[in-house]
Amino acid sequence: MKYYIIAGEASGDLHGSNLLKGIKKSNPEAEFRFWGGDLMADAGGRQNLVRHYKESSFMGFWEVFKNLNKIFGQINYCKKDILEYRPDVVILIDYAGFNLRIAEFAKKQGIRTFYYIAPKVWAWKESRVKKIKKHVDRLFIIFPFEKDYFAKWGIEATYCGNPLMDSIQQRKQHLLSLEDFKKTNNLDERPLIALLAGSRKHEIDYNFPFMIELSKEFPAYQFVVAGVSWLDKSVYEKYMANSDVKYVCDKTYELLNHSTAAVVTSGTATLETALLGTPEMVCFWCSWASYYIAKSFIKVKYISLVNLVLDREAVRELIQKDMNMQTAVKELCAVLPGGEKYDKLMSDYKELNETIGASGASDRFAEKMVELLKGSDK
Repeated sequence: MKYYIIAGEASGDLHGSNLLKGIKKSNPEAEFRFWGGDLMADAGGRQNLVRHYKESSFMGFWEVFKNLNKIFGQINYCKKDILEYRPDVVILIDYAGFNLRIAEFAKKQGIRTFYYIAPKVWAWKESRVKKIKKHVDRLFIIFPFEKDYFAKWGIEATYCGNPLMDSIQQRKQHLLSLEDFKKTNNLDERPLIALLAGSRKHEIDYNFPFMIELSKEFPAYQFVVAGVSWLDKSVYEKYMANSDVKYVCDKTYELLNHSTAAVVTSGTATLETALLGTPEMVCFWCSWASYYIAKSFIKVKYISLVNLVLDREAVRELIQKDMNMQTAVKELCAVLPGGEKYDKLMSDYKELNETIGASGASDRFAEKMVELLKGSDK
């Protein structure tokens, strides 16, 4: 069978790569064509990568608006490519603004559509639920609370766990010791605090300078920013000039695993940090234009997935005006070992792991998809 898979972000590339591996286990003769990144290219063949997500990843209302022509050009190219490839199924991974348009197109062309990792319609743009119901043949979800949510809309959703557990399990098997990690990355003997400033340039521009200043309040710790390879190191270095913050690239899990605490911008990274057991707080700043537009549309109480899954503020969120130095220092102290919030946070993390479930979700999702395509689903 022929699979056309579309992921438009770093997290989608990660989950897409594990899904590709799972599909190959259940369907060894599978053929692939996909939009994604290096991880998917490694799993499914670099020659099958249509376009890297770094060419099409935009975040924030204003940033998307400025790049509308480019985005619509990519959508049209994708449609043409799908027609030429004629897959048995199009598998869409998150990335709703792009993928829901492709779902509508594929459905009209008589191509089966699976949506893997549902758009967060429970947070904002709930009108997208109608598009999912109309254009998606089967929805695959990664949070248990989503099953009841989509059922209210008459949508049957399949939950097999959260694929983040797979990536965490895989990476844990190959982690360096703390001593070797520090030696390899030229880090000193102080305990580490991880800085996850985002995976896009504008996220880093808005959030990393604040993290740099925060590091100066904790001289007993070595602060280390988790860089990503699709952004040049200079994006980070221009802010690091007058600090002792260090930089590591594509070693986020390793850094989190060895860190005493973490400061995270939000997104999937908040959940990854918690599942690895690293105390965290969320600091998030964006343009005021994007903030006020989002505030008028977003329906949920929290921006971190940890809090959304647990349905309470387990992790402190400092957003926009609340992201000030006095509050940040107090909160970081509170989640460090011995801090007033540390024990409660560890208890919340334990509950989170139990709620998310065990590893192996990627293979289970893949097996279900192959069964559906072969018509053997019961």
